[in-house]
Amino acid sequence: MTRHFDFVILGSGIAGLTLALRVAERGTVAIVTKKNKADSNTNWAQGGIAAVTSAEDSFELHIRDTLEAGAGLCQESVVRSIVEEGPECIDHLIEMGARFTEREVPGGGGRKELDLTREGGHSKRRILHAKDATGREIERSLLKAVSLAPSISVFENHLAIDLITRRKLGLEGVDQCLGVYVLNEVEGRVDVFATGNVVLATGGCGMVYLHSTNPSIATGDGVAMAYRAGVPVRNMEFIQFHPTCLFHPKAKSFLISEAVRGEGGYLRGAGGVRFMSAYDSRAELAPRDIVARAIDSEMKRTGAECVFLDITHQSAEFIARHFPTIYSRCLEIGIDMASEWIPVVPAAHYQCGGVESSLDGATPLLGLSAVGEVACTGLHGANRLASNSLLEALVCAHRAAKRLLGEPGAGPGPEIPAWQTGGATNADEMVVVAHNWEEIRRLMWDYVGIVRTTKRLRRAETRLANLQEEIREYYWNFIVTANLLELRNLATVAQVIVASALQRRESRGLHFTLDFPGLNSSGKVLDSVLKFEG
Repeated sequence: MTRHFDFVILGSGIAGLTLALRVAERGTVAIVTKKNKADSNTNWAQGGIAAVTSAEDSFELHIRDTLEAGAGLCQESVVRSIVEEGPECIDHLIEMGARFTEREVPGGGGRKELDLTREGGHSKRRILHAKDATGREIERSLLKAVSLAPSISVFENHLAIDLITRRKLGLEGVDQCLGVYVLNEVEGRVDVFATGNVVLATGGCGMVYLHSTNPSIATGDGVAMAYRAGVPVRNMEFIQFHPTCLFHPKAKSFLISEAVRGEGGYLRGAGGVRFMSAYDSRAELAPRDIVARAIDSEMKRTGAECVFLDITHQSAEFIARHFPTIYSRCLEIGIDMASEWIPVVPAAHYQCGGVESSLDGATPLLGLSAVGEVACTGLHGANRLASNSLLEALVCAHRAAKRLLGEPGAGPGPEIPAWQTGGATNADEMVVVAHNWEEIRRLMWDYVGIVRTTKRLRRAETRLANLQEEIREYYWNFIVTANLLELRNLATVAQVIVASALQRRESRGLHFTLDFPGLNSSGKVLDSVLKFEG
């Protein structure tokens, strides 16, 4: 089946939903989402969204904090635009119905203001939050608005396979994205979504690692599809590991928000001793890359399986009010964080690199845009400042919508051939898919983790090349399934991360290698860029 839309948006997080609502005024919009429409990294975001909304704060301070965290790789003009445009975009989000936590103004006669918290790397309190479930509240408000928009259609349980381009169809002229092949899991077939405007809003690739704070859908689909279509991907070696993922067999992938440290939580190692001051003068409020490496170092030094996060010096009432989701989840597994320390380990959390794109979401491929975590705009540099991700997604979605609305509507494109299954048959050995999935995630954790070496990266490179051959053969011989498509994308993104890491012969931000422990001697700050030419 071929479906025609003015806009096709892949992903249903804050970036995709915001953009869909803005462009719906001009035409038909399809939101294609792998699972349920609420399944997104946005929905899992606990901490909040960073923006200057207090008289005690300033744009210059937020810009400075972002540049410092980015370790010399941020594009300052991009940082400035996103920081300065953030408050207005948040006002729009509030108008859409998002409810952020407020507090009474001291001596204000009952008047209320936004309750701002602080996270690592921020010099001021500037994190807007909805208790400790900010992403869920943002997702709720946007999905409600989408449900009321008659020109928007949401396709759940639909998984994008590959971008359709003029080059892939063998057509002459400037290459252009013409649509996307999509696996319709509901009907068990592959459909064509034809459009002049495809938007990648697919999120990140956290599931490429064994330990991750991300939902299972975060398999790097957008980066993999763009890479296969010949679009450059940038700085994929910079994978942010969140320092504090709950370490418990009953709580896989559960994040302990950075805001816990922002509200005074201590990190304790062997014997209950605080250790962060030995690594950075900011102690627990140092940027995430520093805290994650410090925890990794302490665990390796002592042989411990985890470290502990201690906020027992705060009252139970304070903890329950500020962190109700975390508090209740910990209680479910037998940990009372008001009186007990929380066992934590680092886990893959955020992809700072991605598809090369402008602040307005434009990519080098005509007809293809990218917004949110899948995109590399130059905001994050070598390390994302906490809670800047939702801000970037929001601002860039608004900017991308403005650009798309200002462009002339795309006319009818060439006829797109239906998906060809050829002689493919149903797979009879799904254990191969499951095994390869686990092998990729484990080798990435062991060889391409928080601290790297060239030897480990080369080992990962070799093993991934062998796995890719198996996956490629499997892909062409068997009818596609969601698990196979995600495995294919996972393997592609893993290779891109390793190749990018091998390009960077220095330690900067989130990329730390024992073979090149300092910055490059030339003094030049360079991006790593990969482009598939096949």
